[in-house]
Amino acid sequence: MNISTYAEQLAEFINQHPRLVVLTGAGVSTDSGIPAYRDKQGNWQHSAPVQHQEFMNSHYARQRYWARSLLGWPMIRDAQPSPAHLALSKLEKMGHIHLLITQNVDRLHQKAGSHQVIDLHGRSDKVKCMQCSQRYNRTYIHEISAQENPQFEIFEATAKPDGDADLETDQFKHFKVPDCAQCGGILKPDVVYFGDNVPKETVFSALDALEQADALLTIGSSLMVYSGFRFCKKAAEWNKPIAALNLGITRADPLLNLKINAPISETLTATLSVLRAQSSRS
Repeated sequence: MNISTYAEQLAEFINQHPRLVVLTGAGVSTDSGIPAYRDKQGNWQHSAPVQHQEFMNSHYARQRYWARSLLGWPMIRDAQPSPAHLALSKLEKMGHIHLLITQNVDRLHQKAGSHQVIDLHGRSDKVKCMQCSQRYNRTYIHEISAQENPQFEIFEATAKPDGDADLETDQFKHFKVPDCAQCGGILKPDVVYFGDNVPKETVFSALDALEQADALLTIGSSLMVYSGFRFCKKAAEWNKPIAALNLGITRADPLLNLKINAPISETLTATLSVLRAQSSRS
């Protein structure tokens, strides 16, 4: 099939389900230059991200993370919305999207103009003290770290999807880790790391919206992580239709009513055109 055929199929699904919940993953942000975690087969493309307990319990793990962040964070900070983000924002304005749940932490949906958004895994542009809960702007912490560790300016590495970077060096042990200015506590990006749990109130808010919705559309996610897959499981339990737009397999493939294996930005942009044309004729 070609993109126009996929767009017609997706537009029909959207029209049939006026109260639509959308769940997005890393594939929505790849056209913004942010790499995805997994390939088309759902396998890791990079070394596994830092684990929550490892980060909290190991000073060296924090040294390694924040050192690599000096190289990786600017890519997330400077990224601009992709055509997929922009199309989803316009679909919300047209009244087609009841709620957007994103597994991404890059805030590009909000930058594109979407308002009804739940950041399931938090937001990478904020840093939180794990002792007193003081929050900081990530760019401020980045600048402090760069000033305290000028020797790391010489390193180069490929950025990873969570603001990390592919770098290994024995110099990590010399990195000065930023601490909370209020209490001296451990600072951590305000995101849900692997091995940690999504806050219950966030999950309940998303599930409440899904329960009231007509259908679920997942975009750009392999759904290999349970925190996203749970919404497909619940939608199936509640007999709500599920569609997926993704390049490659998803964990929810057996549950889907519609599967579109196609480029995300092109398909969403074409779908938006179909819906606009239909709206202008009605």
